[in-house]
Amino acid sequence: MAGPSREPSPLRGPLLAGLGAAVVLAGAVGGLAWLAGGETAPVGASAEILAPVRVAEASPSNPFADPFAEISSEDVSLPGVTDTEAALEASVAAPRPQAPRTPEPGLYEAGPGGPLPVIAEDGRRPDAVYAKTFEGVADAPTVAVIVGGLGLSESLTRRAIDRLPAEVTLSFAAYTQDLQDWIDAARADGHEVLIELPMEPFDYPNNDPGPHTLLAEASDEENRRRLMTLLSRGAGYAGVANYLGARLGAAQTPLTAVFAELEARGVSIFHDGSGRRPVLEGAAQAAGARLALADQVVDGDPDPTAIDERLLELEALALQNGTALGSGFAYPATVDTVAAWADDLAERGYQLAPASHVLNQRRADGEPET
Repeated sequence: MAGPSREPSPLRGPLLAGLGAAVVLAGAVGGLAWLAGGETAPVGASAEILAPVRVAEASPSNPFADPFAEISSEDVSLPGVTDTEAALEASVAAPRPQAPRTPEPGLYEAGPGGPLPVIAEDGRRPDAVYAKTFEGVADAPTVAVIVGGLGLSESLTRRAIDRLPAEVTLSFAAYTQDLQDWIDAARADGHEVLIELPMEPFDYPNNDPGPHTLLAEASDEENRRRLMTLLSRGAGYAGVANYLGARLGAAQTPLTAVFAELEARGVSIFHDGSGRRPVLEGAAQAAGARLALADQVVDGDPDPTAIDERLLELEALALQNGTALGSGFAYPATVDTVAAWADDLAERGYQLAPASHVLNQRRADGEPET
């Protein structure tokens, strides 16, 4: 018996047509992917997430272990700066010039965190080899400026390297991640580089400069251990600068031991004057160390107008004494104001020089390096 007759569904034609179009579209996409040499990912597939690369650990083949590998610069805040990163516009970095080779053969030995500076057998000193070469006018009033606190903020550090003239000396925090990369970048741009030694302030430990702080009441051996860790964080620096340190700067005996170790390694010292200046000078004299004290902290008040006034005072001191040395922190206002001030400094009859030149000129003139 014949079954009941069944009429085609009114939706059958459109469904078949849509299915055919989908097949054609899928074929076209597959063909394009084949022509491009790639493979199509299946629908719903998720991309593989790569794990972050870990910092290399110490090993016999890598004796320069990073003692600060667990410290994140993202957790370090800059004093007096709020939302620094958000305040600066992101920019694409241009290709950088090649940095000078560091460390120089004969000027280092293995340390707890990397290469430690030493005076070479032929008498070459790291502070002379890594200083910026400067050919200035002998009788021109000379101003040097050190801008410190660099390395803790990538945006501020790049801003300082890019905006400031090469004659401005740049000082980097010892806790900076990838410190050697930043030293190399600064030197490739022509800057002279210092690294900062955290020193005990009067309100320590409430105000803690971080691990390996040099302390007024620590033994000479303990301070030396801490100093070796800090100095071996990188290479290519012409000297060291203090970070805080008013209490240590008032304790001549432990300070003398620190200065003596730095001098024995051929490293100059630049200090903003925190503490008691007679104690700082006495410690340097007792240790035979090369010390230059800043004449002005240019951004004690980080207002552009106040910074301008301090820079003008440096000019007056340079006219009076032949040289003047200023120090400042890498606040955006400091970087921008110093850069603008330096633009027409030569037209006003002054020359901008690296900090090492001012120290050497004061030594040659037999003046107190203060």
